[in-house]
Amino acid sequence: MSDRAEMRGPVTRRRRTTISGGGSGVVSVKQANGSKEHDAGEKPPQYPAKVKTDEVSRHASNNGKVDRQTGVSGQQQPPLTNTPRRQRSAVEDINERLSCHVLQESLLSSASGYSNYRGILNWCVVMLVLSNARLFLENIIKYGILVDPIQVVSLFLKDPYSWPAACLIIVSNVFILAALYTERRLAVGTISEMTGLILHIFNLASLLIFPSCTVLTVTSMTPVGGVLSLGIYTVLLLKLYSYQDTNRWCREIRQAKAKRLTRSYSCPSVAQSNGSAVHTHVSYPGNLTHRDMYYFIFAPTLCYQLNFPRSPRIRKRFLMRRLFEMLFFMQLLVGLIQQWMVPTIQNSMKPFQEMDFSRMVERLLKLAVPNHLIWLIFFYWFFHSSLNFVAELLQFGDREFYKDWWNSETVTYFWANWNIPVHKWCLRHFYKPMLRKGINKFMAQTAVFLVSAFFHEYLVSVPLKMFRLWAFMGMMAQVPLALFVSRFLNGNYGNAAVWISLIIGQPVAVLMYVHDYYVIHYGGTT
Repeated sequence: MSDRAEMRGPVTRRRRTTISGGGSGVVSVKQANGSKEHDAGEKPPQYPAKVKTDEVSRHASNNGKVDRQTGVSGQQQPPLTNTPRRQRSAVEDINERLSCHVLQESLLSSASGYSNYRGILNWCVVMLVLSNARLFLENIIKYGILVDPIQVVSLFLKDPYSWPAACLIIVSNVFILAALYTERRLAVGTISEMTGLILHIFNLASLLIFPSCTVLTVTSMTPVGGVLSLGIYTVLLLKLYSYQDTNRWCREIRQAKAKRLTRSYSCPSVAQSNGSAVHTHVSYPGNLTHRDMYYFIFAPTLCYQLNFPRSPRIRKRFLMRRLFEMLFFMQLLVGLIQQWMVPTIQNSMKPFQEMDFSRMVERLLKLAVPNHLIWLIFFYWFFHSSLNFVAELLQFGDREFYKDWWNSETVTYFWANWNIPVHKWCLRHFYKPMLRKGINKFMAQTAVFLVSAFFHEYLVSVPLKMFRLWAFMGMMAQVPLALFVSRFLNGNYGNAAVWISLIIGQPVAVLMYVHDYYVIHYGGTT
């Protein structure tokens, strides 16, 4: 074999690596042509600059063995599989050292797309707790402990032997039974549709007039007792209106020769829960029973339907949690009102009497914080704890009592989502019927606000026995405010406008009514 062939030998054949002397750690490498041997301790031969030397990698284990070692050749060897990857990592490492800047926006810029502000939210909560803790401590130091449970009882009863509000609530059963028996007569055809309509109108009008006359004429009725009784009668008015409306729709369907009603035709069909099979489904007129009527009266809804969605069972732990929340937040509400709101309102009377504008604004802003906090606690207590407690007790399946009103970017979205039972009633029995009669949407929405303003004023002015229309004007002011916010404010600006209207608007109405009440009942001695 010629010298030229000997030189080509290492190129065409792979080299063999022989490992010897495992105990001594001496490693010898044999060339494929068997010409030379090198010990690991010896110096390797030198080659020209053109010749590429492969990297020798050794992975030694505990017993001194070597996984892999590549030899050296006089010509360029084919690259191993991991060599390009190592080269790329080396290049990337060098690039990272040379450049550390990329094209990007700041996190607080809207163009960055960053939205995780959980830490800032936690900071806001901590600051809110600390600031209110300071105000509460200042209140305790200035006024002492003002919480008095006996005074709470006196808000409901002037005379322990006279319970006008409780008696008024008991009498409401007369109107409930009147609506039921009227529907029974209509179902069998004993009375005509016109006669039934007249009886229902008289019954509903009595629900509105009778309690208000009782509150205004009975001297032993307290304002708190009046608000409670009128609130219950207002709920009954809305419930019984929905009751007669739904049964009238059922009669119309029956007259249209519908064979059988298997579900409520007044509401969209809803998928029943897993446990609803245990509850029998009724059809008209099988629903005209005392059991069905009083279940609807106590159910946390204002809209009647023949078959409500039912939950499979009563969750006792859930029920006890809601009961604990009801009791705890009720005590908290009473304590905050007595300890925080009452002194602030009493100190606000003098600036209002003297018409000191700067002091009035200062009192208003001071009252805004406790008033708004109490309103938020009341919302949770009523719409989450209380209504869920009643729904769980009655196995009422529809628990959507509120939606995400706190994300409202328009005023109309807030009013449509913070009180779902009232919104459903207005939509079903007032707004949509007006649209079907050809009334445009704006006029229908204005009419809904008008009815809401009437009931707000009704529930405040009658128990206080004075008529100032502050609540009515406050509700009607929502119409131009809604137009302004929807047209000129969007996104976070609209949401901020909604929050400002809630935080500032309510204390204004509270101060107006309290001021007028004190002026009427206590004169200049306040």
